[in-house]
Amino acid sequence: METTAGFECGALLFDLDGVLVDSVECVERTWHRWAEANGLDPTDVIESAHGRRTIETVQVVAPHLAAEAEVARLAASESNETDGVYEVPGARELLKGLPVQSWAVVTSGIRAVAELRIRHTRLPVPSVLVCADDINVGKPDPEAYLTAAARLGVEPERCVVVEDAPPGIEAARAAGMRAIGVLGTYGREALARGHCIIPGVRWMEVEASRSGLRVRLRQPPA
Repeated sequence: METTAGFECGALLFDLDGVLVDSVECVERTWHRWAEANGLDPTDVIESAHGRRTIETVQVVAPHLAAEAEVARLAASESNETDGVYEVPGARELLKGLPVQSWAVVTSGIRAVAELRIRHTRLPVPSVLVCADDINVGKPDPEAYLTAAARLGVEPERCVVVEDAPPGIEAARAAGMRAIGVLGTYGREALARGHCIIPGVRWMEVEASRSGLRVRLRQPPA
C-alpha cells in the first residue's frame, strides 16, 4: 500500500452515515417511501437528502409541505429502524485507538437516530456527538463542525473533518478545517473540494503524538 498523505492535527471530526456507518440502504428506503407518499421523484429527493438535515431536505424538495410535521414522521421511522444499517470495515478499530478527547461525531441526523446506529454497529460512544438537534443551521453551514471543535476544546484550524458528502466538505472548509473525502455515497468528482480522498476509513492510520494526532492516509494499489 502506498502512503499518499501524512499530517498532524488536534482532532478528527467524523460524519456518521457513509463514513462510520453504512446506512445507505436504510436511508434511501426511508426517503423513497416518503417521496412516493408525497408524489415526489424519489431519485431527486434522495440526491438532495445525503449530507443534509432532514428539515432542510424537506424544505428544499417539498416547500409546500409543513416541514416540522414531515420531519417528525421521518424521525419516527428512522429512530426505530436498523434494517439496512451496517458497520463500516475498520471504523470500530480506528475509533478505539483514538484518545477520547481527540475525536467527535458530527451528523446531520437527529440524536435518537445517531445513537441507535452507533449502538447497533457497536461503535465506541463519542465524548462529543453533535446532531441535527444541537444546531440551528445544517451543513453546508459550518455551525455543526465549529460546535464540535469548541466542545473538544480544539481550535478549528487544527481539526480535520472526514466526510462522504459535498455539503459536509463545504461545511468543513467554511469552518476553516481540512477535509478528507470518503468515497462511496458520492464519487471522486463530487468530493473534489476535499483536501484529499480515500476509499474508506480503513485506509486511515492514526496514532497519538505529543502535539495531537499523527495521521497517515493509504491508497489501495492501482
